[in-house]
Amino acid sequence: MAQQLEETQRERPLRETIRDTLRTRVFEGHYAAGTRLVERDLAAEFGVSRLPVREALRMLIQEGILAERAPRGSVVAGLSDKDVADLFDVRLSLEVLACRLAAQRATPTDIARLDSLLARASDALARGSINEAHRANSEFHDEVTRIADNGFLRTALEPLQGRMHWIFRHVTDLPELVQEHRDLLTAIASGDADRAAKQSALHIQKYLEQYPDTV
Repeated sequence: MAQQLEETQRERPLRETIRDTLRTRVFEGHYAAGTRLVERDLAAEFGVSRLPVREALRMLIQEGILAERAPRGSVVAGLSDKDVADLFDVRLSLEVLACRLAAQRATPTDIARLDSLLARASDALARGSINEAHRANSEFHDEVTRIADNGFLRTALEPLQGRMHWIFRHVTDLPELVQEHRDLLTAIASGDADRAAKQSALHIQKYLEQYPDTV
């Protein structure tokens, strides 16, 4: 682990690599809600000082994936039914806007990037790699936000994306999800902002129905 982190550190800040590793562990069920993450133990595991671990934990607290529990430190947070409902309300506002803007601003290169993510998700499903398929589908949403090219929108979404990705992991019908993303890609590629916005709203509303206690 330490050698891998050293190689990755050449390209990006160490705190971000540790954050991403811990986030993935939460998403993939290695850390259940309520699990305590000890700064000292993580530093020893990653072979680093405690400072980048502390920074990574703070970033995950800001994302809502961890909760601060003094004096015990950080624990993996859970999502209440109201949390889920509130997040879907935000998604319905901000992601629909992101898709509308993406339809207006996407270049052929952007469309090709979105298509490659869906191809990666389909390939992962064919190989039985469910976690990789989930990652590709989450990255699809992140890429749409990037294509929207609105700094204020990205700033509003970034603190929520960790929790949104966590919710994405509850989707069980991944082949259908990939197809819905393909429909969304087609709408964005058409350049029709209204069509893209409508497709995004339908997509979000469908997956809200997986949480009947929140509506």
